[in-house]
Parts: sequence; C-alpha cells; structure tokens
Amino acid sequence: MELPENLNKDSNGYESAEKIILRWDSTASEDARERMIFETDRQEADLYLQAVDEIQRSLSNVSISTSSNAGKNANAVDDQSKVNTTIQIAMARLEDEFRNILITHSSALETDSLFDPSSSSISTPSHHELEEDDTLSNDDSSHHDLLQLQLQHCESSDSSTYRSTSSIREVDLMPSEAICDLQAIAMRMISSGYLRECIQVYGSVRKSAIDSSFRKLGIEKLSIGDVQRLEWEALESKIRRWIRAAKVCVRILFASEKKLCEQIFECVGTDIDDACFMETVKGPAIQLFNFAEAISISRRSPEKLFKILDLHDALMDLLPDIEAVFDSKSSDSIRVQAAEILSRLAEAARGILSEFESAVLREPSRVPVPGGTIHPLTRYVMNYISLISDYKQTLIELIMSKPSSGSRYSGDQTTPDMEFAELEGKTPLALHLIWIIVVLQFNLDGKSKHYRDASLAHLFIMNNVHYIVQKVKGSPELREMIGDDYLRKLTGKFRQAATSYQRATWVSVLYCLRDEGLHVSGSFSSGVSKSALRERFKTFNAMFEEVHRTQATWLIPDTQLREELRISISEKLIPAYRSFLGRFRSHIESGRHPENYIKYSVEDLETAVLDFFEGYPVSQHLRKRSHSMGKIGPSWDWDNNNNMTSNQVYQKHQRRFFF
Repeated sequence: MELPENLNKDSNGYESAEKIILRWDSTASEDARERMIFETDRQEADLYLQAVDEIQRSLSNVSISTSSNAGKNANAVDDQSKVNTTIQIAMARLEDEFRNILITHSSALETDSLFDPSSSSISTPSHHELEEDDTLSNDDSSHHDLLQLQLQHCESSDSSTYRSTSSIREVDLMPSEAICDLQAIAMRMISSGYLRECIQVYGSVRKSAIDSSFRKLGIEKLSIGDVQRLEWEALESKIRRWIRAAKVCVRILFASEKKLCEQIFECVGTDIDDACFMETVKGPAIQLFNFAEAISISRRSPEKLFKILDLHDALMDLLPDIEAVFDSKSSDSIRVQAAEILSRLAEAARGILSEFESAVLREPSRVPVPGGTIHPLTRYVMNYISLISDYKQTLIELIMSKPSSGSRYSGDQTTPDMEFAELEGKTPLALHLIWIIVVLQFNLDGKSKHYRDASLAHLFIMNNVHYIVQKVKGSPELREMIGDDYLRKLTGKFRQAATSYQRATWVSVLYCLRDEGLHVSGSFSSGVSKSALRERFKTFNAMFEEVHRTQATWLIPDTQLREELRISISEKLIPAYRSFLGRFRSHIESGRHPENYIKYSVEDLETAVLDFFEGYPVSQHLRKRSHSMGKIGPSWDWDNNNNMTSNQVYQKHQRRFFF
C-alpha cells in the first residue's frame, strides 16, 4: 500500500503520527468509538497506517538510543515509555479494525464462484437429497444457496465407487480490497509483537463463520459418547448427511480457509499462516472427524456394515484432499486422525463380516416354519450377501484372509466342512461369501430335523436351497464371485432334496398300485383276489387323501418350482394309476358298490395334484367326476369339449427334475 510521503518528511513526524493515533483512541473519543477507520475514505486509513509505521520506527530508534545510553539519559527512558503507550493504543485500534473487517466480510459468498454452470460434470441434487437437506437447520439462511451448490458439486462425483480424483475447489472468501487491508494490519500487529492477539482475533471470527456453515450442513456438535448413545436408525440418516457434508468441508470450506490464510499472511511467513489456519479449523475439523471416529469404534452389528463401508469409501476418497489441505507439520494431528479412522472403519467391516458368519451359524430358532416354506434367516442372509456384492470393489481390498472354517478331518460336529482346495483361485471375499452360504445350509439342515414329517423336511431344504440359487443367479456380481461350479453344486442339492421328498412321499403311495399280492395262489392266470383288490383300492384312496389333505397346506413360494414338482409327481402318479385302473377296474365294477373302491378318476387325481403346495387347506373330500364306468380308452384323455386333459399338458411340459 502506498503511504503519503508528507508524514515521513515532516521533521516532527512522531508528533504528527501520535496525534493521528490518539485521535482514533476509542477509549478517549466518542467519535472514535462510533466510527471505523477503514470504513471512512482510503486516505484516512492510509494516514493511520503510516502513523503506525512512524511510531514503530520511533520505538525502534528510542530502543537503540536507550540501549546505547543506558543509565545516562532519563529522557530516553521517558520517550520509550511514551512511545510504548502510543503503540499499545495503535495496536488496540488495529485489533478492532482487523476484527471489524473480518466480521463485515464473513457473510455469504458469491455462489457463481463455486462452479462453472456450463460444466457437464455438475449435476442437480436428486429429490431424495433435497428432501434430506430440508431437515437441516433454517438458521443462517444467507448461506443456503452457497451450501446447496457446494452439495451439488460434491455429489457430482458420487458413483457406485468413491474412487474419484481430487476435487478441491478453493473459493474467494473475501474481496481483494478487504484482504489487502487485513494483510496491512496483520503485518503491523505482528511486527509490533502482537502475533498472538492477531491470530486469536482471526481464529475467533473465522471459526464463527465455519460454525455457521456447519449448522447449515447439518453437522451437529456431538461428542463421541453422544454419537454412540444414538439409536442406529437415527445414525443412518446422520451418516448420509455427514458424507455429503464432509466433502464440502474438506474440499471447499477448509481448502478456502487455507487459501484465505495464505493470502492475508503470506508476507509474514508460512509458519504464521499455518498457525492461523489451524487456529481457525482445528476445532471444526476435530468435530467433523469425531463423528466418523465414534462410528468406527461403536458396537459392531450386521446392520451397520453397509453404512460403515459408505463411511470408509467416502473417507478413502477424501484422504488425498485431507493430506493436501492439511499438509503442514502443525496439522499432522488431523491427517493422523483421518488415517486412523479409515483403518478402524476397515477393521470394523472385517470384524462385522466375521461376526455375521458366526451369527448365521449359531442362529438358534427351533420352531419350524409352517408348510416348509423359505425360512426368514435364508431371506435375510441372501439379501445381506447380495448387498455385500454391491460393495465388491471395496471389500476385495479389505478382506485379505480366508474364513475360519471347519474341515472334514476336524471331527467338529458344530461346524460345517469346507475344503478351500476345491475353490482355488477365488478371492478371500468370494470364499467368505461361499462360507456364509455353507454355514446357512448347515443351519438349515439342523432346522429341517425339527419337522416330524420327513417329506416336509426335504421340501423345506428344497425351498431354501432353491431360493439361495435364485438369489445368486439374480445378482451378476454375486454370481461372478460364487462361480458357476459352486452354483451347479447348489442346484444339485435342491434337486436332490426334491428327489428325496418324492421318495419319502410317493413310494408308499405308488406301492399300492403294484400287482403283487392281488392274484389267487396258483398259476398267474388263475384269477384275482377281489378282497385283496378292494383292500388295495381302499388303502390307495386313504393314503392319497391324506397326502392331498396334508400337502395342500405345504407351500412352495416359487411358481415355477411349484409347477415343476407337480409335473414330476403327475408323471409318476397318473400313468401308474391309469394302468392299475385299466387292469383291475372290471373286477371291481362286477361286484357290489364299486364306487366305494374306485373313488377317483384319473382326471380327479390330476385336479387334486394342482392343489398341492398352495399353502392353504382344501376340502376334505376330493372333487370327483361322475363315473361312466365305461371302457378305458382314448376318451379318458379328452374332455367333453375335445380339449386335452391336464395329464397330456403335463406330458408336453419340459421336464426339469431328474429323478
């Protein structure tokens, strides 16, 4: 700043400077208290700064004179005392001016400086984001547009992964004229030994501005203990808000504060601008990162994994920016805190995954689910690992070791076997996901033993393993990690369960339709025992009715699987019954009350099979067709409208099971 030369050339420079200083002494003048020097015309501000320079020179000269004439010149001592008093008055005034300029220009920033509106990389916040932002404080409305646009800028870098490039955006927090005035005042305060006062004033005013921005961003003043006492549901929304706010704070607010410190104090030395920067942002930065730290050391539970991964990814993305903004030795603590939080979040994610595996293995429910349908544990676990696959890129980096599993040689009956040699080449994350499926199946096998009916136990396993297969197929990321080899193994398991169900249910029913035991002793052509035949029909009717009554209440939720199993049942039952009826019907019809023994036509059985696995009871009496008691022939395969019966539809359907 150019200072007027007349004061320097005045032989009575000190006296003139002293008059200017005293004229603006707010402790002695009402006018000085009501007016600010730097709010008047520029000449007055320049004269005051020149007067301060003159007083400082006088102080230096008096100090030299006093030192060289120590003990000889009492007037020199008096002069020094007088100059010291004047400089104190001047510094007090400059401190007030410094504070006033800072406060005056700590209002909302120009939003146009935040980004280039024509840039295609800037996106408008989604409706969901704006709805969440509506929950923020309504205080400090002057910051609203600024911070909304800051959020837009930071959200524009979001994607399925947080691995974005650095996007620090420094903005001008004050006009250049104000920065020049602050720089001029700071130089004179610091050269006069008022560094601490200068830093304190600067820090207190700028911290207030940052606090205002924090409130607008929804960053609350919560201690680590406060955060850990909150319910997880409340924390989830705070984590989402924190991730957006942290990007704004590091990349815009803190970076711009650092730039402002450098602009004001660049002529004084880097140590001083670092000191002012840390005085301003250290408290807010600690407040910001304490939230993430509290989450990283909180009690672990499965539902926290995905938000912890969100925090980890956001902080990993921000780490280069944190290191760039907090690059001085005095800000080591901030960099160290951020790195330690990142490490703890990674460890928390690994710990939660391990604890989840144990929880799935030990899930204790013993009450069988009605109808053998999909167990809630199966749905929960498969949805959970499907979400895990969405974080594949992050977790591949975090999960470095194989799961702690059992071995077929361990003899431990409480832990399933898993041989990693069969899964060579898979990532540790993929092995963990397969292990979770293994322990889920192990748990389900245990739960199946609580069914009293073996057929229902097999149906339960079929339903649940089929659900596992469908969830794996429905997620490309999960399928890629699990691999088609293991998927085929799972498919084989649910098909084997379907085979076991059919054997447990239908072998005894179909056994009634055999020829053995129906012929009179002697040669094969000697005749059929009508009493044995009647008993055989009665046994079949009773057994089928019981199966129908029971298994109509069982449930196969998947429509295609339900239809395929019905087809498979019909492919065995209907031809066997049709053949048996064709061979022995005449023997029953020739006797009394044939309707008591041949209770059902082939079509009745076909219709009855359609009731199976719907999950609700049906009438105790099957709906029976009227019996013509005519000859068995092609007419049995057509209805009155000449349409194919359901049996022939079954025969045309592609077989899915291989029994």
